[in-house]
Amino acid sequence: MRFGEVTIHPVNGHGPEDVVVDGEGRIYTGVDDGRILRLSPDGKRIDVLADTGGRPLGLELYGDDELLICDARAGLLVVPLSGGTPSVLATSALGLDFVFCNNAAVASDGTVYFTDSSRRFGIDNWRDDLIEQTAGGRLLRRSPDGSIDLLLDGLQFANGVALAPDESFVAVAETGACRVSRVSLSDGRTDVLIDGLWGFPDNISTGTDGLIWITQASPKVAALDVVRRLPSFLRAGVRRLPASLQPSPGREVGVLGVDADGAVVRELRGEIDGFHMLVGVREWQGQLYFGSLEENAIALTAAG
Repeated sequence: MRFGEVTIHPVNGHGPEDVVVDGEGRIYTGVDDGRILRLSPDGKRIDVLADTGGRPLGLELYGDDELLICDARAGLLVVPLSGGTPSVLATSALGLDFVFCNNAAVASDGTVYFTDSSRRFGIDNWRDDLIEQTAGGRLLRRSPDGSIDLLLDGLQFANGVALAPDESFVAVAETGACRVSRVSLSDGRTDVLIDGLWGFPDNISTGTDGLIWITQASPKVAALDVVRRLPSFLRAGVRRLPASLQPSPGREVGVLGVDADGAVVRELRGEIDGFHMLVGVREWQGQLYFGSLEENAIALTAAG
């Protein structure tokens, strides 16, 4: 199914990566200069809540009055919904500093599930990880007491995180593998929620409709598959090329709404005029909210 009418809400910043909506319909996002923004439901008012000093990516509501921030440079942070200075929850885990803190999901008891996308490449070199397929991504769990343990390792660019509606499992998007994996929280068993996606999955989230929503930021890039098969010294040469000469994402985007068994219940796909690199999705009361890595706006449309 193609996208229907899409409303664009400009923001006063670039790259509003993720979006989250509070109980009053206010929209939160972070832009690439470090600011955390809150938009009124109609998008006409924008308030600055905080400045992380880094690059905020994934956002989640954290309890009744705080916002959780995955910052690619500064780590796992929280800030009051009323605004203020962010507090640091973690910058490392299990003896390794975070290289690329990316996305999270928060359980009802305050447990945070989050990703560190790569052991080698930070946000400024995210394409390099997709080229090299380092399998250095981690899915981590921070308990309410502050302790952090490892749920999954060896992920191909660990990205979006979402919990099952009943919190029986946590799902994690592997951008480099075009799949979403999951871990059972009762026995630790790992399997695949959905595989063989036509595009690169980025952020994912659990909607008020009980579906897990998965972004597809761009179709698979055939040239990238070719580059991945090259010898390492040639791959390194491709990485040194200007971004304009490297394998590049297309403008087609999509979102999937899947149930707890991975069956596709909703799908929207196509080009959105004035909006591409759709990397954030949030379903709230029948409306879909989209973030972008490249635009100066967020987008809204009906969930269908």
